[in-house]
Amino acid sequence: MLVEVFKSKIHRVKVTGAELDYIGSITIDSDLVDAANMVEGEKVQIVNVNNGERIETYIIKGKAGTGEITLNGPAARKVQKGDVIIIITYTWMEMEAAKNFKPTVIFPNTETNLLQ
Repeated sequence: MLVEVFKSKIHRVKVTGAELDYIGSITIDSDLVDAANMVEGEKVQIVNVNNGERIETYIIKGKAGTGEITLNGPAARKVQKGDVIIIITYTWMEMEAAKNFKPTVIFPNTETNLLQ
């Protein structure tokens, strides 16, 4: 039997931009994507700490070392620049493997969004 489990998380980063006139997605500094064991195009859940919104979209890798966290397209209506968000991924795996699986969680600098 397969179960869906928490795979990785970028915990508490600040939104640096919201681009409504864009196809959609979230642009994330590629250093954060790589450190969190995420991949471009992967589905993510975005949890907005400021307003409680939860949305799903997919990752676009941004320029490394910038701390960029930009919500694009319709998702831009759910955040404001400066909001604090949590970015979460999930994966499917066999029940036995899930019992021992350890997710990847990173805690970037809360002011710069850069790895510490």
